[in-house]
Amino acid sequence: MVVQGREVDEENVRWLSGWIGEHAGWSRRKLAGELCVLWDWRDGSGRPKDLAARSFLLKLEQRGWIALPPLREACRKPRADIGLPACVPQEERLEAGFGEVGPACLEVVKAGTEAHRRWAYYLSRHHYLGLRVVGQNIGYLATDRAGREVAALLFGAPAWRCAARDGYLQERGFCPAKDLAGIANNTRFLIFPWVRVPHLASHLLGAAARRINRDWREKYGLGLEWLETFVERGRFAGTCYKAANWVHVGATRGRGRQDRQRHLSVPEKDVWLFPLKS
Repeated sequence: MVVQGREVDEENVRWLSGWIGEHAGWSRRKLAGELCVLWDWRDGSGRPKDLAARSFLLKLEQRGWIALPPLREACRKPRADIGLPACVPQEERLEAGFGEVGPACLEVVKAGTEAHRRWAYYLSRHHYLGLRVVGQNIGYLATDRAGREVAALLFGAPAWRCAARDGYLQERGFCPAKDLAGIANNTRFLIFPWVRVPHLASHLLGAAARRINRDWREKYGLGLEWLETFVERGRFAGTCYKAANWVHVGATRGRGRQDRQRHLSVPEKDVWLFPLKS
């Protein structure tokens, strides 16, 4: 089978189970880090893929193939609060035609910068899902022609599996189970509530699609082939994705990624994809 992009068989699982038993005193974090060393599991920039290794081990445990040591709750760090920017951005109403404010410009936000703090502030305060960043990710802050900030975007790790997405991609020769690292998920897209500019959303999606492969490769050493997003039915229609030439390929089944027992019901979402390579 392929788990977290790696092929595993019964021999691998037996060895891994024994190796974990030999180091019963190690934390899950240490196990993942040492596994990266043993398997030389690195990203395109040569950095250990410790997050992928942790996810890999967790998935094997969820299948009942291995037993991980219990979580060390006392050692877990609380999630850091999002720091406010030095100057809280002014929410000045902007209502205009696209020709008056476009084209817009996208800036990659880098952790620790004032731009990143403003970006995080916007998403945590104004996006209905708040801000959650896990694993590989790239954030963009968008400004209009006059330098006014108008939107924030976040791309991150793709869904582990999605029947509608996986079936569509497999028909086109792309194997999500093995090539998951070639997909990025547009997990957050926020046009600020005080901004009313027709066609701005689709324009920004197009601008992001034109540059994200280069930005992702520069940050992680690997390129992308597809973008995905999941649009909650009943809340949004996905109009801007359609206008930006994304393809609607189906819908989710109303279960979250943590729903191992198939009891947790979550809103159904439309699945949209965008090819980055022709």
